[in-house]
Amino acid sequence: MKIRFVIYGLLGWCTEIVWTGFGSLLNGNLKLTAFTYIWMFPIYGMAVLLEPVHNKIRHWPIVLRGGVYTVIFFLIEYITGNIIKKFIGVCPWDYGNCRYSIDGIIRLDYIPVWFAAGLLFEIVHDEIVRLRIIEK
Repeated sequence: MKIRFVIYGLLGWCTEIVWTGFGSLLNGNLKLTAFTYIWMFPIYGMAVLLEPVHNKIRHWPIVLRGGVYTVIFFLIEYITGNIIKKFIGVCPWDYGNCRYSIDGIIRLDYIPVWFAAGLLFEIVHDEIVRLRIIEK
């Protein structure tokens, strides 16, 4: 489980860096400034806990699977954002200025992003299984 936790954590970090870099480009920043937070590594690493969910719902229609992942990702983002905020006084990602945010911690306009991320998670999980990246 530790190796898979690290894989998901690193993959999440890299994906977020690419995401924020392209976001910079869309905002006219040709340097493609990108960023993430150290806090995100364990949050993304927790995707290892979704593997049993994937195994249970893998035969469901894609819309239902994506919907389940979206809800789970929003819950994780909201809970972890609030926990971090409690300990350090601020949530590292601040969506307070976004029109569709809830408590500045989650953005409802990210529904398609989390939907797609959940389905990509399935592919990564299946590859991890195929490559036999498991621990005894």
